[in-house]
Amino acid sequence: MDNFFMNTYHRLPVTFARGEGVWLTDVEGKKYLDFGSGIAVNCLGHAYPPLVKAIADQAAKLNHVCNYYQSDTALAFAEKLVEACAPAGMKRVFLANSGAEANEGAIKIARKYSLVKHGPGRHRIVSLRGSFHGRTITSLSATGQDVFHKDFGPFTEGFAYIPSGDLEALDKALDPAVTAGFLVEAIQGESGIRPQAAEYIKRAAELCAQRDILLLFDEVQCGVGRTGTFLACEAYGIKPDVVTLAKGLAGGIPVGAVLAGEKAADILQVSDHGSTFGGNPIAAAAGLVVLDTVRGPFLKEIERKGEKIQAMLRDWKNPKIKEVRGRGLMIGADITDEAWPILERGVSTAAAGNPGLLILSAGKNTLRFLPPYIISDAEIETGMEILRRLLG
Repeated sequence: MDNFFMNTYHRLPVTFARGEGVWLTDVEGKKYLDFGSGIAVNCLGHAYPPLVKAIADQAAKLNHVCNYYQSDTALAFAEKLVEACAPAGMKRVFLANSGAEANEGAIKIARKYSLVKHGPGRHRIVSLRGSFHGRTITSLSATGQDVFHKDFGPFTEGFAYIPSGDLEALDKALDPAVTAGFLVEAIQGESGIRPQAAEYIKRAAELCAQRDILLLFDEVQCGVGRTGTFLACEAYGIKPDVVTLAKGLAGGIPVGAVLAGEKAADILQVSDHGSTFGGNPIAAAAGLVVLDTVRGPFLKEIERKGEKIQAMLRDWKNPKIKEVRGRGLMIGADITDEAWPILERGVSTAAAGNPGLLILSAGKNTLRFLPPYIISDAEIETGMEILRRLLG
């Protein structure tokens, strides 16, 4: 059945046919509780009625228009997205298709800003060990994990990696003679759900401001309410120069965004950057539903639900659970066993009348929890009870 795809994924043995809320149903009719949201994408769950209606209504009007022109839906989405990100100082947005593409845009902004303000030779982008910024050649170049680099060099020149939390290494790396930007995830997702320390982010913001180096926040996975604030950077009380978003931004429809604050808002000019599908009306219509939903008390509920999951994991006092960390509905649990067999058992446990559990890994020994924001307390308890049995 899988013979037509390239061998790029280690797939679990299940094929899905439909979903509703936080539940997925496979082609055999078995049901699964979704604690992964398609890796933080389906933030409002599956077949969320307002999202379904918005997509259908937009598809009946206008699927696509090239960027020689504008669509009314994309204009409305851009305005509302900038407003949602205004507390972090964002002023303008470029719409793209994915997180990798958004991060490419952020890197281009940093390099052009530095060239315009300071001349050539100041183009290095500094990122962290354990980071993940995408799978294109340049976003891989920014990714500080050797496992993703294997077989794909040579890479784009001008990137350097430093250990997270090391203030001395940070000070040294942010050399204003050669550095254009510091690219950082508020919470590193792919390396195990590792939040950055507040002191570290505060010092990074200070150094970047003092040295006129752009601070680039990659919020592809941790943004759009995932951590309990619309942007994860809000929890640190800082205003980055650039923020990138994707994954949950349109609730399951491909979209990416690069937002820039005052310093960088006007750096990109005509023909500097582009994206054929960027600003697609269907993606914009879906994004409007997310923006109208993920705000105010809804964000507080994300925070509360995440605290509930973390408390349950800790209260079990299971010797196989070594550490629990995260923020909002972005949680990691280090376990003594390898994580992948837990994922396999979560799928295989589905049978007639018995639901399976879809959970993610992040690194070899970390379980990753990214459930839809709409998950209920009862569904959290059901999923956690399944997990408790899987862990043994």
